[in-house]
Amino acid sequence: MLSHRKRAWASIAILASALIATACSSPQQTPAPESGDASSTAGTALTPALDHVHGLHLDAEGRVLAGTHTGLFVLNPDGATTRVGDADDDFMGLTGAPGTDNLYASGHPGPSSSAPNPLGLIESVDGGQSWATKSLSGEVDFHALTTDGNTLVGFDTANGIRTSTDSGVSWTDGIEIAARALAITDEGIWATTAEGLQLSTDIGRTFASVPAAPELLLISAAEDGTLWGIDTDGTAWRKNVNDDEWQQGPVVGDVEAIIAADQDTAYAADGRSFHTLTIP
Repeated sequence: MLSHRKRAWASIAILASALIATACSSPQQTPAPESGDASSTAGTALTPALDHVHGLHLDAEGRVLAGTHTGLFVLNPDGATTRVGDADDDFMGLTGAPGTDNLYASGHPGPSSSAPNPLGLIESVDGGQSWATKSLSGEVDFHALTTDGNTLVGFDTANGIRTSTDSGVSWTDGIEIAARALAITDEGIWATTAEGLQLSTDIGRTFASVPAAPELLLISAAEDGTLWGIDTDGTAWRKNVNDDEWQQGPVVGDVEAIIAADQDTAYAADGRSFHTLTIP
C-alpha cells in the first residue's frame, strides 16, 4: 500500500498534468507570425485508428513507432498503421536509443500477458518484435520515458523523476517533479510541467524554470540536440542547439506525442492523425 506521502504525490502529479493547459505563455518567445502566416495541418488520417498514443520513436530504418494502449505500431507516411510484434501491452511510456532498434517501455500488461502489473521497465533489442523485463517489475509505471542512448530518465506518479546510467538496470531517485514529457540533450534533462518547461543540469536532482520557453505540453530532442515541442494551444515550436530562441511552427492541435528527427523535421501523432512538422 502506498504511504500517505506517496498517495498525495500521485494526486499532485495527476492534477499537474491537467493544470498545464492553464499556464500562460512567456513574453520572451519569438513573436507569433502575422495573421495568415501561421500554418496549420490536419495531418494524415491513421488507418486503422489507434488507441491513445503515449510515445513515439524513430527506429533504425527511420520508421515512426508508436506506443499505444494496445501495443506497438508503425505509423507509415500514408497513414497506414501496422502492428509490431505480438505484445498487446498498454505502453504508458515509450522511448528508444535514437535511430536504433533498442526500445524501452513501461505500463501495464495486456490481455495476452502474464507479466506483473505494472510492467516496470521492459526492453526490446529487436525493434519491438519481442520484449523482456529489465527492472522494477510490479513496482513502477513510468508515464514518461526518454533516453539519449546513455542516460535513461523516467517519471512515475509515485516517486517523480528516476534516472539510470546503466540502461535501466539500476535507478537513482531524483526530484519529485510532475513531468508530462521528458527529453535529454547535452544541456541536461528537460521536463514539461504545470509550472512550465524546466531543465535539470544535475541528472534530475534539481530542476529550474526555463523562462524563455513556450508553455509546452510535449517535448522531444533530436540526436543533434534540437528540441521540438507542442504547446497548450497545439502549436509546434523548435529550439536549435546553442540558441535560447524558440521558433514557432504549424498548429497541429491536440496531439498526444512528438518525436524529433533533426533540426528540419519532427513528427507528432494522436490516435487518429499523423503529422510531419517542419519550420522554415
